[in-house]
Amino acid sequence: MIWFATPDLYVGAGRCRLSKVGAGRRPPPARVRVAVRLRPFVDGTAAAGEPPCVRGLDSCSLEIANWRNHQETLKYQFDAFYGERSSQQDIYAGSVQPILRHLLEGQNASVLAYGPTGAGKTHTMLGSPEQPGVIPRALMDLLQLTREEGGEGRPWALSVTMSYLEIYQEKVLDLLDPASGDLVIREDCRGNILIPGLTQKPITSFADFERHFLPASRNRTVGATRLNQRSSRSHAVLLVKVDQRERLAPFRQREGKLYLIDLAGSEDNRRTGNKGLRLKESGAINSSLFVLGKVVDALNQGLPRVPYRDSKLTRLLQDSLGGSAHSILIANIAPERRFYLDTVSALNFAARSKEVINRPFTNESLQLRVLAPIKLSQKELVGPSEAKRARGPEEEEIGSPEPTAAPASASQKLSPLQKLSSMDPAVLERLLSLDRLLGSQGSQGTHGLNTPRRERMVLMKTMEEKDLEIERLKMKQKELEAKVLAQEAVDPKDKENSSPAVLRPLARRTVTVAKPLKKAVVMPLQLIQEQAASPNAEIHILKKKGRKRKLESLDASEPEEKAEDCWELQISPELLAHGRQKILDLLNEGSARDLRSLQRIGQKKAQLIVGWRELHGPFSQVEDLERVEGISGKQMESFLKANILGLAACHRCDTS
Repeated sequence: MIWFATPDLYVGAGRCRLSKVGAGRRPPPARVRVAVRLRPFVDGTAAAGEPPCVRGLDSCSLEIANWRNHQETLKYQFDAFYGERSSQQDIYAGSVQPILRHLLEGQNASVLAYGPTGAGKTHTMLGSPEQPGVIPRALMDLLQLTREEGGEGRPWALSVTMSYLEIYQEKVLDLLDPASGDLVIREDCRGNILIPGLTQKPITSFADFERHFLPASRNRTVGATRLNQRSSRSHAVLLVKVDQRERLAPFRQREGKLYLIDLAGSEDNRRTGNKGLRLKESGAINSSLFVLGKVVDALNQGLPRVPYRDSKLTRLLQDSLGGSAHSILIANIAPERRFYLDTVSALNFAARSKEVINRPFTNESLQLRVLAPIKLSQKELVGPSEAKRARGPEEEEIGSPEPTAAPASASQKLSPLQKLSSMDPAVLERLLSLDRLLGSQGSQGTHGLNTPRRERMVLMKTMEEKDLEIERLKMKQKELEAKVLAQEAVDPKDKENSSPAVLRPLARRTVTVAKPLKKAVVMPLQLIQEQAASPNAEIHILKKKGRKRKLESLDASEPEEKAEDCWELQISPELLAHGRQKILDLLNEGSARDLRSLQRIGQKKAQLIVGWRELHGPFSQVEDLERVEGISGKQMESFLKANILGLAACHRCDTS
């Protein structure tokens, strides 16, 4: 028995989790393992003396005749080579069995059977009752492993489910439920490939597996060709999922998937004689295998886009090729010379697939377990002080002689330091076990669970005294704030004569106030000169005004005052009324072109105003402009500010 699993194939658990633990580290690579199986001659061709076109050199290499030069041979090196006399057990034990252990670590694995039609792929995967293939042997060992690892007293509880599907003419069909129709392939937020609606059957023994698998295998599409009487017309995929749940804290969950894939063989229609439906099936098979070759080439060349979505087969194999699975490719070849070109093509594909790098990781997540609800007495819920008031004065005098702790604050209703004597012993034991477990894992644990009674009482009393001190400080702060408000309400004269009972906070630094921006309106020069010439003029567009501000200094006892210049806007009410009337006249009588002369009015709003006027009549006031669709209240306010001052200034120039 030869084991070809090297240390780089085995990847430890806890590397990358679904809960994003360890997501910063990239998982180490695991190359796709490739094994080649050479089937024996069939139909008596060996008895006729025909030499094989392929010959094995050792357990890992083979050679095939060079069709360009018959004097030379082409040599290939793979992870394993199984000759004509190799049994089903040799192939399973040498290449498939080592990867089953990864499923119990929460990692994915896949086994693919590849090769031309009639090369023995289905026989390798299924076998016969006398010589079982990879699928029955893998399921038997996997179920045995889950029974051993998930038994009583073991830290993990394991369950196994199976799904069986086929890809027929680019349609995903459920073989366990053929009436479900074409299914879709999805990808979740973590990049996992899934098929919604695919039937999952729980299995606990090999008998359960046979009860579901054998009837489903009869639903697979097969047909007769010149080269094979029972040729697979679809790609079959058996998905086995292993779910693990940890029985103790921290209650982790793991999920491992095993893909067992029997690919349909590539076909040369000139030799198979396919016509009609068989020709259409052959076209779909060859097309999907061609996309599979493109995916392998893109992965080897490091292209930015890998065409997984060009075929349903490659979309489903996204985890197996360049994904997160430990993959084994079993390339099946035939020794007959008539299969020479198909054999060379299969060997070239296997050689390219050997260079594909996967990065397996552990699919692990955490599940929060909620402890049973803790029943507390009414005394522990309301706190010592409230329970004392509820007993009344008589019961207080006759109460127990135990010293009572200081009253707790109203906000503290539940505390991890409360008495545990009234708890259920089972719940208390679970809490103490959890505290010991957290302490063994480096956590500080839950304070107060395993503290001695005397120390716990002292700690509780200290906490309650701190709470009382906090409440006292809060009350004192409220009293000081009330005195400050009452002092501010007094008149300034009384405030000066009153005693300095209120302490003023010391200014730690000089407070600087930002100066407001100075704004000015540009007016015509003629208007400004006339305003300056007329002493009785009431029109002042801008007026300079002084304003004092107070600066608090650390050294000065009285706040300093500093004058500051600012600008204040003033305008005559007559001009405002005239500006509004002029805007109203434009709204009622002006055309769209006239309306565009106003500020904030464009072509679209001008057309809306004209249309509204034709539909509802003239505007009664300028504020009715808000009723026009597309003009909001904020736009109306900015419209009035932008237009009234300008129209008022123009009116002043016209009158002068």
